[in-house]
Amino acid sequence: MVTELIQKYIWLIQTFIKAGAGGLLLEDIQREWARRWDCDYPRRTFNHHCDAIAEIFGIEIRCNRSTNRYYVPFADEIEDTNATAAWMVNTFTVNNLLTLGKERLSGRVAVEDIPSGQRWLTVLMDAMTAGRIVRIRYRKYTRADDETLHVHPYALKEFARRWYLTGLCEERQADRVYGLDRILDITLTDRTFRMPKDYDVTDVFDTSFGIYLPAGRQPEKVVFRATEREAHYLRDLPLHHSQREIRDGVFQIRVVPNDDLVMEFCRLGSRVEVLEPASLRTRIIEEINKTISIYNETHP
Repeated sequence: MVTELIQKYIWLIQTFIKAGAGGLLLEDIQREWARRWDCDYPRRTFNHHCDAIAEIFGIEIRCNRSTNRYYVPFADEIEDTNATAAWMVNTFTVNNLLTLGKERLSGRVAVEDIPSGQRWLTVLMDAMTAGRIVRIRYRKYTRADDETLHVHPYALKEFARRWYLTGLCEERQADRVYGLDRILDITLTDRTFRMPKDYDVTDVFDTSFGIYLPAGRQPEKVVFRATEREAHYLRDLPLHHSQREIRDGVFQIRVVPNDDLVMEFCRLGSRVEVLEPASLRTRIIEEINKTISIYNETHP
């Protein structure tokens, strides 16, 4: 099972992170493996796992030939240097801890559920690893019927408790984004695809907010003022990676304005005021006025 294999990769990464710069002898790793998974751990299997971890997570497990100890370089800096790997490691680790401690911690730990990740996430990760084209049956919220599409699964992206697939759609001959919760069925085809050179999903959405592809549009400077209390939250959890505080309580980001950004500022309500650009400020005012008009209507 793909899920169990990923869990083993995560366990191996965490084992090396805990070991630190000193690393571990293969015998140490095999002993810990047998204790955790109740089976032998041949050197060949360990080598295969190291290769897979390097490919999937971008984390390299090296061997110090002078001591024959295996280690992860800069293990204590993984969270700073590889945000994607850190997120995956932390997410799976938390899930494992919750599973193992279910009886002892029942009713004491709560995490947000992401429904769209339950069914298709591991299937798509498998397709991405194997480089296979997927056939999906997809239904938009804006239409009653579904459509069948062939997609090159480039990457997965999580936003606002939903998972999204991004990749080349053969029928549209363009890159598209698909919500996993709107996928009705997925089939792995026998056809393979080649990833675009140097593709990085973080770079693709670098100037975007949410899951809208920039589509060639140029980013704009967005300036907004926050209340004193909200400013503390924004300093700890920036709205966008480009955020910087230009003066006390006034922040700036550089993005392509889209519907997700408009909805985010509306969600923040009176705690944040967009100062520029004027076009984005106007869109937010229009959205707020629509909401006011709904609540001003007389209902029986």
